[in-house]
Amino acid sequence: MENKVKIARVQVGLTQQQLADQIGVTRQTISLIEKGKYNPTLKLCLDICYAVNKTLDEIFWKEKENGENEKNNR
Repeated sequence: MENKVKIARVQVGLTQQQLADQIGVTRQTISLIEKGKYNPTLKLCLDICYAVNKTLDEIFWKEKENGENEKNNR
């Protein structure tokens, strides 16, 4: 998952540990989310957004990849 969690976190001056403590997860979870190796729940996405004062679209929006429409139209 492409996202902008790290950028938003750094903009508000939070470390991974501080963000994790604020939303009730481990630092490792934040690291995995930032690397795109963990797919967070909607609740966790919202908690992150509230902590960094951003919207879901600003952080987690992903455009459709080429070919997705073709697959869905078959």
